[in-house]
Amino acid sequence: MKLFKYRIKTLFKYQDLIRDLVARDLKLKYRRSFLGYVWSVLNPLLIMIVLTLVFSNLLGKGIENYPVYLLTGRLLFDFMKSSTNNAMKSVTGNAALLRKVYVPKYIFTLAKVTSCMLDLVFSIGALLIVMVVTRSPFHWHMLLTPLVILQLYIFCCGLGFFLAQFNVFFRDMEHIYGAVTTAWQYLTPIIYEISRLPDKIQILIKAFNPMYYYVAQFRDLVYYGRLPGPRVFWGGWLIAFFMLFIGVWSFQRSKDKFILYI
Repeated sequence: MKLFKYRIKTLFKYQDLIRDLVARDLKLKYRRSFLGYVWSVLNPLLIMIVLTLVFSNLLGKGIENYPVYLLTGRLLFDFMKSSTNNAMKSVTGNAALLRKVYVPKYIFTLAKVTSCMLDLVFSIGALLIVMVVTRSPFHWHMLLTPLVILQLYIFCCGLGFFLAQFNVFFRDMEHIYGAVTTAWQYLTPIIYEISRLPDKIQILIKAFNPMYYYVAQFRDLVYYGRLPGPRVFWGGWLIAFFMLFIGVWSFQRSKDKFILYI
């Protein structure tokens, strides 16, 4: 308990640094861009249009309002992919600073995931635009979407901590993780309905794919206009905190060795 209180106290102590790092990441992402933060809305819109044109007749048959269905899955997966990719490079990318001054190393990883979460919040504007254009109904259940985003944020922090410490010792992880996320994307029901898969594949996805829980919850609230089932809802929280525990444990266990490898 004392260790937990100490870490929370340290987190508040460096909150200004976290804020500055998040602001820096957002500014660097849109540096010298004429449209700036507008790309957070335009980018998912353009991707949605392309994917809708390609997959609507192949995998979208029978799915009502396919653009909204597609975006409700795509936005969350893109956040997970970008946040964990950036988090993975957070320690090695700040090696010069870590060699000069003492800063809790997890601050950089946390800042990367947080900046991507803010980008996700901006990107939800694209979803709202598509819902208006396609005349999709707005449900009161949408007010609960921050709970899903919080779950996914906790999950991404945990996975980000794990990948960040792993990447310090094994740089090939960046290339391996790229292949993993590609396969992960197609094993997540983003462009198709999970009910179209064989029963055995459905069971495997529901049992071993964390993103299924977050996409399913988000779709229930936004697309179907209903509350998520208890298995999906509580499963999402359980997976998120389990991943956070694994990530924090592995990061804290190896952080003192980072300086020897960066």
